[in-house]
Amino acid sequence: MVIRLITTIILFLIIFSIVVISHEFGHFLIGKRNGIRVMEFAVGMGPTILSFRRGETKYSLKLLPIGGACMFDGDDGIGAEDGQIDEHSFLSASVGARIAAVAAGPIFNFLLAFVFSLIIVAFNGSDKPVIQKITESSAAEEAGILAGDEIVRIDGERIRIYREVSLISALNRGEPMEIQVRRGDTVLDMTLTPRYSEQDGRYYIGFTGMGEHFDCNPAQVFQYGLYEVRYWVKATYRSLLMLIRGQAAKEDVSGPIGIAQFVGDTYEEAKPYGISSIIFTMMNIIVLLSVNLGILNLLPLPALDGGRLVFMFIEVVRGKPISPEKEGMVHFAGLVVFMILMVFVMYNDIMKIIR
Repeated sequence: MVIRLITTIILFLIIFSIVVISHEFGHFLIGKRNGIRVMEFAVGMGPTILSFRRGETKYSLKLLPIGGACMFDGDDGIGAEDGQIDEHSFLSASVGARIAAVAAGPIFNFLLAFVFSLIIVAFNGSDKPVIQKITESSAAEEAGILAGDEIVRIDGERIRIYREVSLISALNRGEPMEIQVRRGDTVLDMTLTPRYSEQDGRYYIGFTGMGEHFDCNPAQVFQYGLYEVRYWVKATYRSLLMLIRGQAAKEDVSGPIGIAQFVGDTYEEAKPYGISSIIFTMMNIIVLLSVNLGILNLLPLPALDGGRLVFMFIEVVRGKPISPEKEGMVHFAGLVVFMILMVFVMYNDIMKIIR
């Protein structure tokens, strides 16, 4: 039990640090490239235990090995009202440079996800959306779909990998589905209505299996690496839509504690299959979390990168910036709300473990 806990914590810290540091490095690199002074680039949070200075930037290692930070000069608006800023301050940079520096964090998360997806696909291949088996007396059987059919589209959405089918099925609430399949050289259009399972509490299309596995050639590695990232983007924003619409329960939301538990459980499931299985499973989690962080940070909410970008786009439209003091108040209020939300999520994670 103790060994599992230590392993879980170590794996979680490695994964979480990779994802968050790549995000902050995006801000750092693009900010520097645009002449914006970086006051501090920190790995971890809390009190500083080790630091050094190179040029105008302080590089720090913090006590708590979770996350990181890239702090631009003047990013908090201090000094703006009395003119105490120079040409290398964040506020002195052009609005285009500031937009690039802020957007770079989420963009680097997507790039990180793509790099790991390339590695995963190169070594493990991917899954074509070919149906392996049809459940008897299911909606799929009634619609005339056969094992061996390749799914081309669902409700007009192009399907590239089988997990997209599983995602659409899991989120369906009994709505009729227009499904296009390829059978040999023929493309067929069919309509089916998923059937509800009282036992599982969800709707099923009637497909079983995991698609048709295949190894990717060098060209397909890049192609299916993109499909992997696209899949996780779809999974993330559709989950957010369910949350917004009230279709997801509070138990479906997890914070750091819940993520750590997920990492530990996934590690235990992969462990019997050897070290390579563990490595690729952890890589998949990095892809998932990196895409999640990228999308969440682009939401137009105060205190997030997306919220900051909203103010900059307003500046582009009106031709002048909003007062840094007013913008700072909005972001501070958003930060307070997020801190309260984080406490709720952590409490929720703890209660799920206790139960």
